[in-house]
Amino acid sequence: MRSFVAEHVTPDAPVFTDEAPAYAKLPNPHAAVNHGALEYVRGEVHTNGIESFWSMLKRAHKGIYHKMSPKHLERYVQEFAGRHNIRDVDTLIQISLVVQDLEGKRLTYADLKQPNGLSSGARE
Repeated sequence: MRSFVAEHVTPDAPVFTDEAPAYAKLPNPHAAVNHGALEYVRGEVHTNGIESFWSMLKRAHKGIYHKMSPKHLERYVQEFAGRHNIRDVDTLIQISLVVQDLEGKRLTYADLKQPNGLSSGARE
């Protein structure tokens, strides 16, 4: 956990988590809410944003895709990170932003099927 945070978060950025012991010795300034004591927000400290993100991704898994293979999991997470980051923007602006992001990008079937070292999870 410490190496992941050190690699992906600037050193001075605060990290807010729940009380799970895995977060105890993070390298960044750290504050936690205690869900076990029914504490969900304390000032700026909360995990509501990330819980909302995972909830949306899980609903997509169950309701749209039904299966997310390890091979393409990063693509699904990036799609929903993009959706999450523009969730407060007007719908027409969201559509415009998505179309702008698609410009100049093309994923061919051959590229989609190309091995990347991860399992597709498909039955052989």
